[in-house]
Amino acid sequence: MSGLIEGLPDAVAMRCLARVPFYLHPKLELVSHSWRAAIRSPELFKARQEVGSSEDLLCVCAFDPENLWQLHDPLRDLWITLPVLPSKIRHLSHFGAVSVAGKLFVIGGGSDAVDPLTGDQDGNFATNEVWSYDPVVRQWAPRAPMLVPRAMFACCVLNGKIVVAGGFTSCRKSISQAEMYDPENDVWIQMPDLHRTHDSACKGLVIGGKVHVLHKGLSTVQILDNAGPCGWIVEECEWVQGPMAVVGGALYVMSHGFIIKQEKEVNKIVGSASDFRRRIGFGMIGVGDDLYVIGGFIGPDRWNWDIKPMADVDVLTLGSERPTWRQAAPMSRCRGTILGCTMLRI
Repeated sequence: MSGLIEGLPDAVAMRCLARVPFYLHPKLELVSHSWRAAIRSPELFKARQEVGSSEDLLCVCAFDPENLWQLHDPLRDLWITLPVLPSKIRHLSHFGAVSVAGKLFVIGGGSDAVDPLTGDQDGNFATNEVWSYDPVVRQWAPRAPMLVPRAMFACCVLNGKIVVAGGFTSCRKSISQAEMYDPENDVWIQMPDLHRTHDSACKGLVIGGKVHVLHKGLSTVQILDNAGPCGWIVEECEWVQGPMAVVGGALYVMSHGFIIKQEKEVNKIVGSASDFRRRIGFGMIGVGDDLYVIGGFIGPDRWNWDIKPMADVDVLTLGSERPTWRQAAPMSRCRGTILGCTMLRI
């Protein structure tokens, strides 16, 4: 990597390259062998942090095409397509998707490919496999598998570690086991079990620095209390049911045609969501001060029995006094039901 830019020390040249947006990196690699080595080096991404040019990219996987992820650059409103996830499981779904330490992680899940003769889901309801995508070398790699195969489980990041809990294991049995992944050492560690297990999918959210596990249709939430000896505590909550996302540390829910800011004492309607009443299977996630609604499909109605897969991306700007919707660039390759979405900082 010597002589990156003529007349400049390599350390200074690296800081110059660090200011170039991520989407242009493939073009930078074409300049020379030394630039390619620099672009694919961990030193460049350290330099990006030092000069304050790290970027938050939205990672999305939809039902179609199979096992394909795309990244969205919100500043430039463009999509980047990743190599296909090399899992042997066809139409991997019901997995956990998070990012930590500059990598995208796809954890567990099962097959959404249904055998037309038996109706079975490809004989693989839950797996313990774990994959990570490294944007430095632009490759997927297998990581240490979970201790327990699981699908439809809670998954989130707390203090640089991945926490998974609940869900269903390979015999379609709901489980209470929880475990934590240390990305630095590539190891899973057993955690205290959830107090309760339910025959429903669950979701994990980090609010106020604590993991919250919510089961679909239930009014209780299980909270990971690091300070307590028992690990998890169970609390009653009257949270509105519906698609949820954390934006700026606050919880937002889509329910009955509205976007609602969910607070302990009172709920506040912040915007209309009437345009999404017929939209099913979309993803919802916070990106900076914005709430993104991604993909999904328009279900059949009495006038039209067709199912229309969508690539649309709608954005509600919550940082303003009067939140307004706008449309971002639609996904360029993915469409339909959103199987996973998370933010990746690189």
